[in-house]
Amino acid sequence: MKKILAIAFASLLAFGVPTVSFANVAIEIIEQEFQNVTISVNQSVVRVSGANGQVMHVYNVAGVRLMTIRIDGNDKSFELNLPKGCYIVKVGKTVRKISIK
Repeated sequence: MKKILAIAFASLLAFGVPTVSFANVAIEIIEQEFQNVTISVNQSVVRVSGANGQVMHVYNVAGVRLMTIRIDGNDKSFELNLPKGCYIVKVGKTVRKISIK
């Protein structure tokens, strides 16, 4: 009985285990268009380039949104009629801290 079980177990191991396995690999390439948004300030004029069609938000240091401006060109300048101080400008995912003097 032990010999029959040993032979049955050995035959199951020999024929029951797959020797080669295949896997289909799917590669998906996702193209992302990265725009380099630049934000610069001179006195109270903010210049934004590379942000055509995006929205610019201006916040004070407390996080209160003061203005929202839609950017309709690749290189635009905006006069911010704000008092002297520090502000946060956000265009898309680009955020900069600016100082108006």
